[in-house]
Amino acid sequence: MLIAGIGCRTGVSAEAVLEALSSAARACHVEERTIDAIATASAKAGELGITEAAARLHLPVILVDAQDMERAAAGALTASTRVLALKGVPSVAETAALAAAGTGARLLAPRTATATATCAIASGADA
Repeated sequence: MLIAGIGCRTGVSAEAVLEALSSAARACHVEERTIDAIATASAKAGELGITEAAARLHLPVILVDAQDMERAAAGALTASTRVLALKGVPSVAETAALAAAGTGARLLAPRTATATATCAIASGADA
């Protein structure tokens, strides 16, 4: 299973989420159609840009709680000091993808970023 983890600024547009996802898919050498779900922090449940992007791609959104993201943090490939200070994890996109993909998940590449969204793709058997 492939999980696209999304991090974003408040009020992100669906277009920005889709741009970040496309960028991550290219960096990981995977086709967007092979992604099975979008994951993000449960705190982002109200972000319409994420839910709208998922709907356009016909993908479910997996909401990941903070504790699961913290447990997945050791697998992150990048770190943002700002995100670490605010969220307690090095990257929302990377840790959400890893946590949602399950035990033994791995990132296919470091997260990619646009001005308002980040995306990381994880592969795992448990997703």
